[in-house]
Amino acid sequence: MLGLYVYFHTGEISTFLIVIMVFLAYAFTFGIADFIRLDRWMRKTVGKLRGVELLTEKDYRIMKRNKNPKYLAKKYRITSLIHLGIFIIGQSIFWSMGTNSFDEMKGYLMDLSWVEVGDAQHSPYPNDMLYGIGVIWGIAFIVDFIYSWSYTLFPKK
Repeated sequence: MLGLYVYFHTGEISTFLIVIMVFLAYAFTFGIADFIRLDRWMRKTVGKLRGVELLTEKDYRIMKRNKNPKYLAKKYRITSLIHLGIFIIGQSIFWSMGTNSFDEMKGYLMDLSWVEVGDAQHSPYPNDMLYGIGVIWGIAFIVDFIYSWSYTLFPKK
């Protein structure tokens, strides 16, 4: 609602709106599992405080499984590869809107000097909005990919 309010008053899509949209997309996809995990943690904590058992056997099995380093490494490898696929498709769509040919895209991929310039005019993106989305998504992707693969490369004992 706040994002729509800002958009209607300013008439432009800002970085703030992009961040809100990304958060909502996350919340409705991968974030659901995080909310379920938060719910289990809260039921466990409240149950301890009240002296009542609020978790089921299934909850305990899932919590035990989520502490298994091999399971976590496999789960994060899969989700990072899904994110990689979506990232490549999304960026390809953005770049195809701002370039005229595959060879031009390839040129931007081979010479990343446009990243240092920091504006849409010298990039493969068609406008500032998609450039902003692409940059924010690229940063989030890199952080997510490194974090996800850290479970495989540096597993807990």
